[in-house]
Amino acid sequence: MKQESFGKFDFVGKVGIFGGISLALVVISLVYLAVKGINYGIDFSGGTEVQVKFGTSVTIEQVRGVSEKAGLTAVEIQQFEGNEFVVRFQLPTAKTEKETNELQNQTVQKLKEGITAELGSAAPEYRRVDSVGPQVGAELKRNGFLAVFYSLLVILIYVALRFDYKYSPGAVICLAHDAIITLAIFNLVGKEVNIPILAAILTLIGYSLNDTIVVFDRIRETEGLYREKGYKFIINKAINDMLERTIITAGTTFTSAMCLWIFADGTVSDIAFALAVGIAFGTYSSIYVAAPFILVMEKMKVLKPGAA
Repeated sequence: MKQESFGKFDFVGKVGIFGGISLALVVISLVYLAVKGINYGIDFSGGTEVQVKFGTSVTIEQVRGVSEKAGLTAVEIQQFEGNEFVVRFQLPTAKTEKETNELQNQTVQKLKEGITAELGSAAPEYRRVDSVGPQVGAELKRNGFLAVFYSLLVILIYVALRFDYKYSPGAVICLAHDAIITLAIFNLVGKEVNIPILAAILTLIGYSLNDTIVVFDRIRETEGLYREKGYKFIINKAINDMLERTIITAGTTFTSAMCLWIFADGTVSDIAFALAVGIAFGTYSSIYVAAPFILVMEKMKVLKPGAA
């Protein structure tokens, strides 16, 4: 005998409240990103990074003093655990690419000489020296965000073919919702957006889409059994039926990402933080954004002239 109750939780009944919260979060995130701007890393903004680790205790003020003596004016210094620092700076663009590279090499060498002279007793170890030109950085930034846009466009087409047109807008809005909020939070805590982080956002889009597709599959299965009940009943029952699976899957991946964020450092920690935030919002949006949006599309279908 079929179960007539849709389950313990009335998710669709709270869609107005959570829909308003989601809309507010997206608007606030967009305004914040427009006003504050995105904190681009060297991959997108261009410049030079020198990562150095000292064998003994060194303060950020000492590193800044050496950088200023080397003639670096617009310098940013980031400190990690274990007396490790990243010195980031930008140089004026020369007439030719060769001259720009020569200027960059001379400045890095001057910085290294200053560190050896002032902090040589701290046994500096240079981990890496990265340099990206401003034109290359602008091109990487453009191509990166185009990749996100095209991925959303392809997902829109895929979901429309895989399910029905009424499912597609909810899926894409859900993914855009997750990416925008995650990017805003990532920027809010002062982390940089670079190529690895953009890759993490694309990974997040894939993860959130998978969760959304699972929800849509269950809704479509339930629709075949309870078509006469209406979409509110169908969506609520589908979400309740797969709630345990959602909690276990999201909880496992979220815990893994949190462990990497806490115990790792550098780029790995930043990627894990972006994934942890995205997983939390992705799970939420699959339930309270993507699925209930089917109701909106179904209502629009009914309101069309000549619709049954």
